[in-house]
Amino acid sequence: IKSNREGGHGRYDLILFPKDLTKPGVIIELKKLDLECETKLEETAADALAQIERMQYEAELRSRGITNIKKVAIVFDRKASLVKEG
Repeated sequence: IKSNREGGHGRYDLILFPKDLTKPGVIIELKKLDLECETKLEETAADALAQIERMQYEAELRSRGITNIKKVAIVFDRKASLVKEG
């Protein structure tokens, strides 16, 4: 498990590296809903998944030979939360 490290063109929140290369690696992007904006949990989750793609966070996993990659956004709004896989 690595957190907040350089990956691709930015800093990812969490990456889980599998010990067995046939298992998936997981990229997790965490977001807190901005209370000043009128965005919703679903929109913020979509933005987080787009960030994973745009910033190419999967580069470190691919460089280690991991091709099965799951991308997950977790968004929080006070006590509510949303988990979305991309």
